[in-house]
Amino acid sequence: MRALVAEALFRRAVRSVPVRVVFPGGKRIGAGGSDSPVMRIVRPEAFFHRLGAGSKIGFGESYMVGDWTCTRPADLLTPFAAQLSTLIPPALQRVGRRIAEARRPRAEMNTVDGARENIHRHYDLSNELFSVFLDETMSYSAAWFADGSDDLADAQRRKIDAMLDLAGVTSGMHVLEIGTGWGGLAIRAAQRGARVTTMTISAEQARLAEERIDAAGTADRVQVLLRDYREAQGSYDAVVSVEMVEAVGAQYWPTYFAALDRLLRPGGRVGLQAITMPHDRMLVTQNDYTWISKYVFPGGLIPSVEAIEQNLRDHTGLRVVERRSLGPDYARTLEHWRTTFLDRWESVAALGFDETFRRMWEFYLAYCEAGFRVGYLDVFQFSLQRR
Repeated sequence: MRALVAEALFRRAVRSVPVRVVFPGGKRIGAGGSDSPVMRIVRPEAFFHRLGAGSKIGFGESYMVGDWTCTRPADLLTPFAAQLSTLIPPALQRVGRRIAEARRPRAEMNTVDGARENIHRHYDLSNELFSVFLDETMSYSAAWFADGSDDLADAQRRKIDAMLDLAGVTSGMHVLEIGTGWGGLAIRAAQRGARVTTMTISAEQARLAEERIDAAGTADRVQVLLRDYREAQGSYDAVVSVEMVEAVGAQYWPTYFAALDRLLRPGGRVGLQAITMPHDRMLVTQNDYTWISKYVFPGGLIPSVEAIEQNLRDHTGLRVVERRSLGPDYARTLEHWRTTFLDRWESVAALGFDETFRRMWEFYLAYCEAGFRVGYLDVFQFSLQRR
């Protein structure tokens, strides 16, 4: 019954979406023209079964296993993302959320131990995997293509310098970074003459970050700690955190923002980079268990700008004094990653990853790119100071 309902809703939805959906035998539906992206449904029965069992998860799962395919997944997903809140009538969305949609597992809550496990499932996949498709800076966050150039490494260096500028990082400062990544920002801060303490809960990231920091000749100025932000101690001239808040979870946002405030010395600034979504959509979907939650970022939740500002007001003495949107730049960043990942698939496969993983990663990158293309997702760089 759910499969039948899912098929009816899907057929109704694509009537207004500029795509072409092709079934076995050649039947076509959708509002797209000859140049529109084509979604080929290979196994209709399996596709609608997965969609009926859980639309937020089943659509991506059916791509992973080949129930449907597309040569231009980002182009296909973009018009769907543009109409995401209206594809299904709101009344049916509410009913579906109550009786059909999965809820976030309690096991994925971001307690200190839970956060380590959640991070392990993504960031500890393989340092070699990430090095295949990231640029030489090993930055896994939005770049800033400000000068019209399409060079990803230059755009990432520009983003890093912009974050350090927003935090007011200069020579002689002691800087705390929450969320090390693979050490790119810590290296750049040290090259500016700062002393850096950087924290991560990913053992794999910490290992490679230390190697990269040593190779850059900055090991004497950078300390890498395998530690949760809630365990951080000390007082710092500046605090920087790039796309870390999305992994915190709404329940722990007050703790996270209070930590930024607690660890900052008087007169210091915080540089924060955060992916955001519209506040109304965040409120409606914050308890939903999605494909991204299940397969890519367990325990994660993207905040809204309003949620960030509210947490700052309610739990800190900090306020936003400057902000910059990089949403379209993130779409370009993701396109770079996806193209490189697919071009170098043989190198990824040599690491032991299979075809299902390839389709999962391709869908993840295309799905996110589509969200940033249409503005459903955005990313901001914030400068925070005490009120």
